[in-house]
Amino acid sequence: MVKRRKNRMKIKDRISDLPDSIILHILSFLNIKQALQTCILSTRWMNLWKQPPTPVLISSQLTTADIFIEFVSLIFSNRNISTDLYTLRFRSSNVTEQSLLETILNYAVSHKVQQLDVHVKCDIQQFPTCLLSCRSLTSLDLCFSHPTVYGRTTLFPSSLNMPVLTSLSLWHFAFSVGNDGRVDPFSALTNLKSLTMVYCKVAGAQNLRISSTKLVNFYIYMRHYARETYFGIELHAPSLCTFNFSGIPVQKLCWGKSNLSSIKQVSIDIIEFWKSKETSSVLLNWLIELANVESLTISSTALKVISLVPNLLVELPSLYNLKSLKVEKRQISRMIPDGIVDILIQNSPSPKVYIID
Repeated sequence: MVKRRKNRMKIKDRISDLPDSIILHILSFLNIKQALQTCILSTRWMNLWKQPPTPVLISSQLTTADIFIEFVSLIFSNRNISTDLYTLRFRSSNVTEQSLLETILNYAVSHKVQQLDVHVKCDIQQFPTCLLSCRSLTSLDLCFSHPTVYGRTTLFPSSLNMPVLTSLSLWHFAFSVGNDGRVDPFSALTNLKSLTMVYCKVAGAQNLRISSTKLVNFYIYMRHYARETYFGIELHAPSLCTFNFSGIPVQKLCWGKSNLSSIKQVSIDIIEFWKSKETSSVLLNWLIELANVESLTISSTALKVISLVPNLLVELPSLYNLKSLKVEKRQISRMIPDGIVDILIQNSPSPKVYIID
């Protein structure tokens, strides 16, 4: 027993001997509750949890909402105020009070947060004012889902003052007409390179104008049926390379007069089969506008919809630059219409075709 105790005393605590920079990097992989628990390891670790620039707040890790609020207050009051935030991630499966959300967002902005990721259930009607002119943000991912009303959205401002923002993901937002009479909410984001829209709407069913000279990736996921989802998209993005769509294309999607020849990678996934002329004509219009695509990933459901186009062999554009075609079989419609793949590649030089289950 004495020998075993002596052996333990000889074991060196190599982790605690690491420099602060490495320990803080290790702590960055933990959520804030786990990081706080490391303070009992030794005196060396007692205050290190206050310094990581990447706190992760997840309410489900605590028993009640009141305890979570106290926990957040404890974290913010004890954290090293001289340390800027690199990333703040806040996830909650419970209903979040607007006051708590504002506290967390204000703290993040005041500490020059660079990457902000917030997914909560909250009844919030307007875009948080503290974020309107957050000049430190490079990445913003916001999801405000209404606690009780399905499809309820938060109003997005006509413009944002975020000069270094490069990545933007929006869930459950509604876009409205600006002072210039257009729905053009991203024109002031001069460094935006990636845009994701999930369950978003346009008030008044007007066209959504996306003006961005540096935008490279555009992802859109839609499955609502309200009138506000029947809008067009006017793309004014000369650097756009990737376009991904998933959902139900009942929206009156359209393209602006700008040249879309820069788009090389396209992915289209329809999650439900809609037997309608409008849906099939939407998909046909996309393929016409995206005729310069080099890589096309399309679901079996989308192929079934496009096969409804009369005289498809004549109407479908020639995809002369197509190098890769991937067909992903979906559970709802695994069958690929006869001849549809051959029609897609009929004028392509030598594309590689992949059928993916």
